[in-house]
Order: sequence, then C-alpha cells, then structure tokens
Amino acid sequence: MNRYLFVIDYQNDFVDGALGFPGAEKLDGPIAEKIRAYGKGHVLFTRDTHFENYLSTREGKNLPVRHCIKDTQGWQVYGETAKALREVEAKAIDKLVFGMDVTDPATAAVLPESAAEIELVGLVSNICVVSNAVVLQSKYPEATIIVDAACTDSFDKALHEKVLDVLSGFQVKVINR
Repeated sequence: MNRYLFVIDYQNDFVDGALGFPGAEKLDGPIAEKIRAYGKGHVLFTRDTHFENYLSTREGKNLPVRHCIKDTQGWQVYGETAKALREVEAKAIDKLVFGMDVTDPATAAVLPESAAEIELVGLVSNICVVSNAVVLQSKYPEATIIVDAACTDSFDKALHEKVLDVLSGFQVKVINR
C-alpha cells in the first residue's frame, strides 16, 4: 500500500522552546515509534521555518514570539523523533507558513507522486497539523487522510478538541481519540 507518515513541526521551539508547552515532550516516544514502523521511503517531515525578519511578517505581527528561525536550535527537530527521522532517511520540507506549499519546486520534489493513505502527527494540532491535513487532502483527493490524536497536541486544550472535531467534519479519520 502507498502509505506515508507526515511528521508536522515537531521542533524544539514547539516542545520546550519559545512556544513549547507542558505535555508536548510526551509525544516524542510515540512519534519516533511510528516513524520507525513506517520505515524508509515512507516518512516526510515539515519544519516551520522563519528568518530574522519574522516579527515584521503577517504571522509575526499576530504571534510576536520569535521561533523556528532557520538553523537555530529551536528550528531543529526534537529528541528521539529527530533520531528516528535520520534512521529512516525521512525527507524534509521547510515551510514558511502554516501549511506546506505543494507548488514550491523544493516541496514538490520530495512529495510522493501518489498516496493511498497519509497519516499526520506532530504540532500544533489547531494550527499546522490542521493546515497540512487540508493541503494534503487537496493534493491527494482520493487518499485516506488520518490524524493520530495521541500523537498531536496543542497549548490550547479546548482548541485541540475542537480541531479534532473539525478534522472529522471534513472526512479526515481521527484515530486514538
């Protein structure tokens, strides 16, 4: 089966850095285990990627916390997840906004040509996970899109629960809820 795992923004700044929150670190082991289960050729990961001018961008004006500045420690993938991604030679996608730009040549070059099933895990559920679920659903309209609720979370627990409902509402399969 043509199955892929997308690990969304499981970066230091979202776990224990500038925008980190309690409990985010608990996802590390389960995400790493899932990466290893999918194996080589079936795992991609995104990195929220900003630059020194972040605070002057639209996002930076609405979320004025410097985070995920390219090539900083906060931009790097967190813990055991980083190790597992290296082990399976996962493909990286640096994204400048919440959802990846599938028309960007660098992104398009690493995306699978087709997919029957796509599973998403990572952070933050109500921002980048939901955005990328929508993008991937549009890119692969016949694929089953899955979000593992046990491998995603948010600093805002109420929004986290709401977004899982919204995901279900647009035919994303939410598991482990």
